[in-house]
Amino acid sequence: MAASDRVMLGPLVGAIDQGTSSTRFLVFNAKTAELLSHHQVEIKQKFPKEGWVEQDPKEILQSVYECMEKTCEKLSQLGIDIANIKAVGVSNQRETTVVWDKMTGDPLYNAIVWLDLRTQSTVERLINRTPGKNKNHLKHRTGLPISTYFSAVKLRWLMDNVEEVRRAISSGRAMFGTIDSWLIWSLTGGKNGGVHCTDVTNASRTMLFNINTLDWDPELCQFFDIPMKILPKVRSSSEIYGLMKSGSLTGVPISGCLGDQSAALVGQMCFQDGLAKNTYGTGCFLLYNTGQKPVMSEHGLLTTVAYKLGRDKPAFYALEGSVAIAGAVVCWLKDNLGIIQSAGDVEKLAALVGTSYGCYFVPAFSGLYAPYWEPSARGIICGLTQFTNRSHLAFAALEAVCFQTREILDAMNRDSGIPLAQLQVDGGMTSNKLLMQLQADILCIPVVKPSMPETTALGAAMAAGAAEGVRVWSLDPKDLTAVTCERFEPQINPEESELRYARWKKAVLKAMDWETSEPLSNGNGETSIFSSLPLGFYILGSILMLIGAKCISGFHK
Repeated sequence: MAASDRVMLGPLVGAIDQGTSSTRFLVFNAKTAELLSHHQVEIKQKFPKEGWVEQDPKEILQSVYECMEKTCEKLSQLGIDIANIKAVGVSNQRETTVVWDKMTGDPLYNAIVWLDLRTQSTVERLINRTPGKNKNHLKHRTGLPISTYFSAVKLRWLMDNVEEVRRAISSGRAMFGTIDSWLIWSLTGGKNGGVHCTDVTNASRTMLFNINTLDWDPELCQFFDIPMKILPKVRSSSEIYGLMKSGSLTGVPISGCLGDQSAALVGQMCFQDGLAKNTYGTGCFLLYNTGQKPVMSEHGLLTTVAYKLGRDKPAFYALEGSVAIAGAVVCWLKDNLGIIQSAGDVEKLAALVGTSYGCYFVPAFSGLYAPYWEPSARGIICGLTQFTNRSHLAFAALEAVCFQTREILDAMNRDSGIPLAQLQVDGGMTSNKLLMQLQADILCIPVVKPSMPETTALGAAMAAGAAEGVRVWSLDPKDLTAVTCERFEPQINPEESELRYARWKKAVLKAMDWETSEPLSNGNGETSIFSSLPLGFYILGSILMLIGAKCISGFHK
């Protein structure tokens, strides 16, 4: 499209896509959903101790400003008037926790990232307080097990271990939020009248939010001993929260907010119950729309709020399966084993053999997430022979991503009672065609990949553009632009798929209960020095999965 034509594009909508490894700002045509321009900045991650993962909230905020300004410059170079940008949406890495001083606007500690494991002892202490020491004790209110994954335990750790946070809370200066809250507060004025809010999708990942009442729960806050006054106001995913107060987009409303996985569900247009999408990034996140009633999983899945697209609109819920290691396993092959030079090489290497030759890889570097929630599991490679080479290992690593997705999908089919007919996919790893074909073969259903891969940002833009007071993006099914897709059909017979899956399950069993708190003997009746470091072994693997963030651009949480 010529620059002279593009001037007359009509209303545009911007989307901040703040992921684990990078920040991006993207601008879409509200009428056609065409991506017009974008800019991306990588985010540094800090590892102060084994298993600790932090980011600088100020760096995250600065990256947002930089991406917005650079994108606006690119649009101007294309002859597109940035005055046509009518709204901005926010999509963010979920569970990552920030506490800041509302008087100075400064963070009181680094952001604790979603997969940080420092709270393991906090989690154990909390579980020990429940009747029967049950990690699912709060699930009927939260949809979540008590786990290091969620924000409340990270906030509890900050209150227990950071004096500055304790003082700020006692003096009424502290504000808590996930990344969306920190960004919206800062962008709408910060210490000079910034709006302290979050949306229902992000709130539902804190363990302080009641998914039935759709508000903060006093009893949950009491359980974690967290004062409700520091929490943001909960809003819908699509409404005007406030106006941008600085930069090229000053005065533009921020009117959409969704946790990244919910944003991808919206961007994939999974608006009907029974539709599902899987995002392949650093980890894997499969969301299945269950409609307007929360479905509690009996098979190890999370129940979460999918979206609420307007103050007066109903909330929709989803079952979610979370896999810790997806794209990160590719970077492990690159950075730890050195068998590939770049993330893109894994497809070529695996394609050389087209089979794992009986080799199975369970990348439980930091335990297993759904459906097991088993921190004692450890990574294992089995079925090795003298014939096994690096190509077979690369193929087994890709298969591991697919097998983990199969386990989640099986659990979802059992919980919902309605087998999924096809799987919609997005995320950085979907550019790997071999992986996508493997996924179709292992699931025995088609895998459908949209030609425009930026579905997370698109979902945030759709929510922002559809908000009351903006109304430049229609979410009416008849108005939604048809998305062109690439389709991968199963190419192997179901019997072979089931055989390979059964072997994978056998490998998973061997990976279980690897790390225990029982003292280890060296064979002479003496206790190994390593038995005093069970937590160290537990968290060691987390560093491996985090290496993936930088080397796979586009892999979001």
